[in-house]
Amino acid sequence: MSTVIDALQAALAAEHAAVYGYGVVGGQIGAGREAEARQAYDAHRARRDGLGRTARDLGAVPVSADGGYALPFPVTDPASALRLAAYLEEHVAGAYGDLVRAGIGEIRKDAAAALREAAVRAVRWRGGSVAFPGLAERG
Repeated sequence: MSTVIDALQAALAAEHAAVYGYGVVGGQIGAGREAEARQAYDAHRARRDGLGRTARDLGAVPVSADGGYALPFPVTDPASALRLAAYLEEHVAGAYGDLVRAGIGEIRKDAAAALREAAVRAVRWRGGSVAFPGLAERG
């Protein structure tokens, strides 16, 4: 069970980072995609909260959010905000891929759904897809 909890905590940490990152995206994305960024932010907050409940249900203390996160590159305009949004989704998809591999039952089912959602959002932000969502950063 510790492998499941470790993967769940990693997915929760990725969600914390995504919530933070979408705050940055929202500040730079521009009016044309602001609603889409808000929907992604809300989706990540909901997933984060759900993972926290699941961690507690398994007897673990949910990993806390950091006070701040280092961005992978400067985000100064709508184009870099788009790149950050795609990066966040790819990172989250990778964490959920690990949780799918480690999880069982409902945990695995929920992780697979979250991976799919993140992969779809990444395609929308990036404008194209990758062969194995969640594994791009590991290649």
